[in-house]
Amino acid sequence: MDLEMFVNGEMGWFTPISGHDAYLGEWTHKAFVPAPLPVAPPILGATAYMAVAEARASLAALDNTARQLPNPQLLRHPALQREAQSTSALEGTYAPLESVLTADEDSPRTPELVEVLNYVRMANAGFTHVSQGRPISVSFLSAMQGMLMRGTPLERESGHVRETQVVIGRRADAPIGGFPVNSARFVPSPPGLDLEANLRDLVDWMEADHSGRIDPVVVAAMAHYQFETLHPFRDGNGRLGRFLIVLQLLHDNVLSEPTLTVSPWFEERRTEYYDRLLAVSTHGDWDGFVTFFARGLQAAADQTHRQMNTLVAVQAELKDEIRQSKLRADSAHAIVDFAVANPTFSINKAQAALGLSYQRVNRLVHQLEELGILSRFQQPGQGRRFFAPRVLKALTESM
Repeated sequence: MDLEMFVNGEMGWFTPISGHDAYLGEWTHKAFVPAPLPVAPPILGATAYMAVAEARASLAALDNTARQLPNPQLLRHPALQREAQSTSALEGTYAPLESVLTADEDSPRTPELVEVLNYVRMANAGFTHVSQGRPISVSFLSAMQGMLMRGTPLERESGHVRETQVVIGRRADAPIGGFPVNSARFVPSPPGLDLEANLRDLVDWMEADHSGRIDPVVVAAMAHYQFETLHPFRDGNGRLGRFLIVLQLLHDNVLSEPTLTVSPWFEERRTEYYDRLLAVSTHGDWDGFVTFFARGLQAAADQTHRQMNTLVAVQAELKDEIRQSKLRADSAHAIVDFAVANPTFSINKAQAALGLSYQRVNRLVHQLEELGILSRFQQPGQGRRFFAPRVLKALTESM
């Protein structure tokens, strides 16, 4: 890490670290420890405030539409799948979106799908936790990170604040063959009691009531920066940190349902995203980061809103086709709803969710196949699974 980049001493301080490399021998360096987040907002310019206001307007429009839906939770699962795919891609774990949407969640076929689907399970658990009024805490974050890393090579080192030093990225001008810590783009806080204390300070700050002092979009931006800069876990910090953006907006009642997918926009601008985060530490550039972050939330809310409207239109179209057919059962409409919420599914999964008999669901699914509303998903090595082609098309083409 190039220590000369850090020209704003108010943003944090350096602490000495050392270690031993099996090939290169002993090394010493310094790690960056961010200062605690303030109770007052950072100084922002007119452009940043305008970006924040536009983000708030887009988030309000998204939430207003979600509140008007008969069952907004129907759209949660496909939104989380899209977020999982994109947030994992930002960290180098790539699985095509269609593979994620059509994956058998009980038997994912690849290690990449395991990690992506772990995110969906983690996010569902986390959003339920907050919706029940339970606090954001260090133990909660540790449990979420453990869930995120389940079934991966780092599972044993997960579920708790890291106990080893980590480094982030590699400087473009770093010499080949040197110590990784010297070549790193950023070296976060060392492990130990101070890291745990700083993480506790952060979750306490996230739980605090900032209304009247700091706009919720700015709160989410500040908390995101602090979490990523602390980098408190062995792995999964990027994915967990972007999950916390939506969690913070839910906590602060900006959103009532976590349908927002933030990572696709950041994924398309990953270099600037990482540069903006680093510039807060090095130069105290809250203005640039908050502007960038707010524009990302605005674009994400607008895109999610469009996709929500598209899915609702497809849902209504499919139900109209049922009404115009000889099939009159309300249960058929319930299966359409289930197909919107679950891009692919088995008879057993639908039967368990809908509380109908296996025979009833099986018969209805085949009747919907005959109407062209559902199709059979052909995947070698997997049992019978079904999907609504127009739903899958809306999910893959409207992003």
